[in-house]
Amino acid sequence: MLTLMLAAAIAASSPVLRPDNIPEIVSLLTLEEKAAILVGCGSTAFDGIGRNDVGVKGSAGATHAIPRLGIPSIVLADGPAGLRIDPTRPGTDKTFYCTGFPIGTMLASTWNPGLVREAGQAMGNEVLEYGVDVLLGPGVNIHRNPLCGRNFEYYSEDPVLAGETAAAMVDGIESNGVGACVKHFAVNNQELNRLHNDARVSRRALREIYLKVFEIAVRKSQPWTLMTSYNYINGTHASEAPWLLTDILRGDWGFEGTVMTDWGGGYDTAAQIHAGNELIQSGSDARYNALISAVKEGRLSMADVDRSVTRALELIVKCPAYRGYKHSDAPDLEAHAAVCRKVADEGVVLLKNEGALPFGPSGTTALLGVTSYAFIAGGTGSGDVHRPYVVDLQQGLADEGFTLEGGLDQFYTAYMQDERWRCAMVDGKNSWVIDRERPIEVVPVDLIRAAAESADRAVVTFGRVFGEGKDRDLYHSYLLQDRELQLLRETSQAFRSRGKKVTVILNIGGVVEVDSWKDLADAIIICWQPGEEGGHTVASVLSGEVNPSGRLPMTISRRYEDEPSASNFPLIYADKPFNYSFYRRLEGNKKDYTVKDIDYTDYEEDIWVGYRYFCTKAPRRVAYPFGYGLSYTSFKWKNMKVEEAEGGWKVRVDVTNTGKRAGKDVVELYVSAPGKDMEKPARELKAFAKTPELQPGETCTVEMTLAESDLASWSEASGAWVTEKGRYRLIAARNAADRGLRRKIRI
Repeated sequence: MLTLMLAAAIAASSPVLRPDNIPEIVSLLTLEEKAAILVGCGSTAFDGIGRNDVGVKGSAGATHAIPRLGIPSIVLADGPAGLRIDPTRPGTDKTFYCTGFPIGTMLASTWNPGLVREAGQAMGNEVLEYGVDVLLGPGVNIHRNPLCGRNFEYYSEDPVLAGETAAAMVDGIESNGVGACVKHFAVNNQELNRLHNDARVSRRALREIYLKVFEIAVRKSQPWTLMTSYNYINGTHASEAPWLLTDILRGDWGFEGTVMTDWGGGYDTAAQIHAGNELIQSGSDARYNALISAVKEGRLSMADVDRSVTRALELIVKCPAYRGYKHSDAPDLEAHAAVCRKVADEGVVLLKNEGALPFGPSGTTALLGVTSYAFIAGGTGSGDVHRPYVVDLQQGLADEGFTLEGGLDQFYTAYMQDERWRCAMVDGKNSWVIDRERPIEVVPVDLIRAAAESADRAVVTFGRVFGEGKDRDLYHSYLLQDRELQLLRETSQAFRSRGKKVTVILNIGGVVEVDSWKDLADAIIICWQPGEEGGHTVASVLSGEVNPSGRLPMTISRRYEDEPSASNFPLIYADKPFNYSFYRRLEGNKKDYTVKDIDYTDYEEDIWVGYRYFCTKAPRRVAYPFGYGLSYTSFKWKNMKVEEAEGGWKVRVDVTNTGKRAGKDVVELYVSAPGKDMEKPARELKAFAKTPELQPGETCTVEMTLAESDLASWSEASGAWVTEKGRYRLIAARNAADRGLRRKIRI
């Protein structure tokens, strides 16, 4: 009894964690407690005091609590398109669904950081109200190649567009007093063999392309956390690289937050802590024991441990768990669905329109393609969300007042009942990260021909879904499949021979090849994977209620072979079975460099990623350029003015709506450098601005800021950013291929 009283008295007199006493708390922690804070709750080797046994069902991970010092456990959960937690829990009929927002690529397609911030605010509110402390997103890696399996989570091929979008998302999420986590740092541009692949890339391309997106996000939004990637970079694992995590991230950019590993990433726990990681997720007994052993054996200094623990505690004291926030488990999902739709409306990209759109709800619409009846809201894996519903195009058109051609509608409705059952059976046997099974496309020729007689127009939807852990199949995912092409040809011939228009909807996570079939359609819309309200968004675009204002965040080349990285990316062939497990052959920390693009990937295209390559070296190999997008109205630009400002310039352009419909426009500011000291792209995006909705005849002035530092390139010779002297052209353009308005400045 006396022993218990003494223990209680000691506990009562112990200080508790506060924002102003973190050094004192660190000094009071035992080595074992420090290791427990740094190694996530996947480890059970710690004595169990304060383990997060309950947490939030379906969350990705947590930290250990140390109750004697008032240190709570914090909860971490996926993901970039909305909070990913389990929608049901044992012992209650209550549901815990989260809003399925548009995918990252669609967020970037809005070219509207203010709107992205609004989406982040709604997303962060669900994080707060469901008892989570840090959301593991946004993902910001560059679209180096269109076949990357996680491109749907990421924003763009351009670091400025991606960085500005990421900073807005972080600001929105963290406005709720919860953390965001920018990932995957860095050069995580392929999924195949992602844990072991070595990305071999020049220092210039690293700085100007693959790190620049993270630099913009860090400098503009100071995210609470950042996640290291699985891959190696030039022979060093990303999570074990002091030059990356300490010298560049903290030294050059001034990052003040906490760094965590990807789940199970890296191999040497001591090296990860020394390099600058604070949280080893999701944790394991092996990682916990390795950390303690490394300290006791002198392979890891206590100073490194204390530094990491300090940063971890600096994160914890900002979290809702520390503040004792009583979450409601009842966020306003209805209000957030409205935000979801608002964002999706502005991210739709109109690629082609030859008098087909908009067509309003009058007349009869023939709706074709299995994806019209099974819309894809988002991708798979950690970037997926358990949504309360998904509005498909059949429902969206019905809600908008459209009349569907009866024969086709009845056929697809019956056909999809069997296909949904088949897909559910297949998906039930697969891992949650594997691509979801899709309905098999069908070509009801007789019904198509009959519909061409009675209907006023045709709408055909094609869909693609993919996710983490593997990259896309060129023939099944990038190209239209044989049945899809047959469906489009039959529809095009039947309807267009009668003077009726055909519209194609692309419900996709990443680009598909369009050049070979675009002449079969009168209009082409990319609605991406638009979240739970997708069918309503597309119906509103078709009717003209929404005037599309999205712009491509990447280039669509004419052929995959034209991509600058095509010869240095793992290509999966449909006719050759691929054994993924064969390439998981790491032995300790010893790398195998046997197979090109599997064990290692040479980034031989260097800085020539996306439009930088096409604008400079291959302008005729583009189907649709970066930044491209049509509208139902027209705009005229004039009075481009450039004025010197502190550390740079202000660029202004007058934009007038010269058409008959209200709409928004995007002004993209590119810079063309002298290119005498080192080779430069013909143009590079440096800023952009989206107008408010302009009524017919209305004019507004958009303003963009350009800093002199934005003109610098990374010199490998001097190991520094260098701004070349000479004349620079500033180009206000509609896309990367547009001549635009031009002005010159001199450095």
